Amino acid sequence: MANDDDRQAARGGKDSAPGGGTRKNPALTSRAAILAIVMCAIALSLAYPVREYIAQRQEIADLEHKERVAQKRVEELAQRKQRLGDKSYIEREAKRRLHYCNPGEKCFIVLDGGGGGGQQAQQGGRSSRPPWYESLWRSVEAADRPR
Repeated sequence: MANDDDRQAARGGKDSAPGGGTRKNPALTSRAAILAIVMCAIALSLAYPVREYIAQRQEIADLEHKERVAQKRVEELAQRKQRLGDKSYIEREAKRRLHYCNPGEKCFIVLDGGGGGGQQAQQGGRSSRPPWYESLWRSVEAADRPR
């Protein structure tokens, strides 16, 4: 029977040490330690490029969004340029904004009291904000005073 045990030990069948006791496999061999070190080195060497890749993808996404916004603005400006090239549009805007009247036309401005300035004038009170020229004159007087 001792002969059979020696044969199995020679074939690697049983875990037996040459001294007759059983041999335990250590949990961490030198090969496993080297493999762990190599894997850590690979992970650390890849961490920075992966982080940079993700940051660059985010920057690309931000720039694409800004490009879409800018393209939309360009389209709006192109439409406005086209409208400003139309003579009838310019005339409408001049009448609406500047109260422009063509020669021979009778133009009227209707004061319906809808604005804030019209109601204050009807009540006889002064507006809360003085006219621009009064503010200018006050600033000139304040600058002229000695300190």
